[in-house]
Amino acid sequence: MTMATIKSYSDLQQSKKLAEILPLESADMYYWLAWSGGVSEEKRNTPKVGTPNKDAIKTYWCPCWSLAALLGVLPEIQGGKPAISLYDNYITYPHMSDLHTEADNLVDACYEMIIRLNELKLL
Repeated sequence: MTMATIKSYSDLQQSKKLAEILPLESADMYYWLAWSGGVSEEKRNTPKVGTPNKDAIKTYWCPCWSLAALLGVLPEIQGGKPAISLYDNYITYPHMSDLHTEADNLVDACYEMIIRLNELKLL
């Protein structure tokens, strides 16, 4: 029996999309986009904690968001905070029936909710 891997940060594709939507300061991690030879694929796909030099934005690095950072950008809407299910991996705004996302993990659910909120201009 193997234990499922828990996703704890946005993947590179999600990070690139989130960088178009969220303030870069809200990211708490980053991916290096430019590596000099000899670096494994695993190392390239594992973000570093912290924020690199701002002058290198989008040339050498892509911001990345941990689950905590993603949860931190979810706004209060019409006086209501999002409800989060750790068991079922969903996020919903109970007082707004059309604001519900569900995924295999909470990082993906947060990502989908942020995309949805951006489309609705609620971020």
